[in-house]
Amino acid sequence: MDNLPLLTVGVTLLACVLGVVGVHAYSSGTAQRQALVARMSQAGQLTALPGRRRRFTGIDRRLRTTRLGRRIEREIAATGLDLTPGEYVVYVVVALLGVYLTVGAVFAPFFGVLGAVVCVWGANAFLNWQRAKRTEAFINQLPEFTRVLANATQAGLALRTALAMAAEELDDPAGHELAVVADQLAVGQTLDDALGELADRLPSRELIVLVTTLILANRAGGQVVTSLRNLTQTLEERKETRREVTTMLSQIKVTALAVPLLGLGFLLMINTMSPGALDKMTGSVTGQFATLIAFGLYALGAFLIRRMSKIQV
Repeated sequence: MDNLPLLTVGVTLLACVLGVVGVHAYSSGTAQRQALVARMSQAGQLTALPGRRRRFTGIDRRLRTTRLGRRIEREIAATGLDLTPGEYVVYVVVALLGVYLTVGAVFAPFFGVLGAVVCVWGANAFLNWQRAKRTEAFINQLPEFTRVLANATQAGLALRTALAMAAEELDDPAGHELAVVADQLAVGQTLDDALGELADRLPSRELIVLVTTLILANRAGGQVVTSLRNLTQTLEERKETRREVTTMLSQIKVTALAVPLLGLGFLLMINTMSPGALDKMTGSVTGQFATLIAFGLYALGAFLIRRMSKIQV
């Protein structure tokens, strides 16, 4: 114990030395990496620096080896989000814990479990919503896409060249998706397979009609320019009709969202007026069962409202 001050000073000095060595090693490695990137760029072996730094790479590598990870990767690729499966899973787990703790603290622990289950469903619903949003944006660009194809084919260009030209001229998401198709054609994939994968990534009746038209024109020949001109006019009319239907059904969609929110508001009001009421209600099996039935009825009501308001144009 007499040498404790001296031992403390020695440990502190050792930690400082190790810290200086670590900082020097990090700065040296960073400088070497930058010099390597600069040499590769000058030699033409590296055209651009990589994108943003990826997080949770270890989790991502392990997750990609599983069936669930590959499924998540396919769904994320269809949405166009700049996420890896590892980042998505970590964010979902963090959100799940946050929802569980927040809802459990505001209402009751049993409601925290329900909130976590809803969070898991919401994570998958978010990907489906992003995919539907991207598909809708692509559908809105189809008239312009067919117009570019018609002009290019009328000028005597091949269909493959016309697709590559459309990929350069159109904005995302059509530009990105058509660039993928052009890259697949460049490495030897057939036009039928490349367009078929495009229709699988962004499923819609309009795109299926366009893909079928292009495939038949590529196989049998014919007046593809006339077909594309007529298809452009039809897509323009369908675009206006879809916009009108969406505007007319916006109030119904808000109602479907407001119905379950009103139920949560009533629960919060009850718990505020009588603190601990929700804990007592969910403290027994009967109360938990009744709560599940109530939430199930709210979800069924919202589903039926959305289902009845869904109109295929």
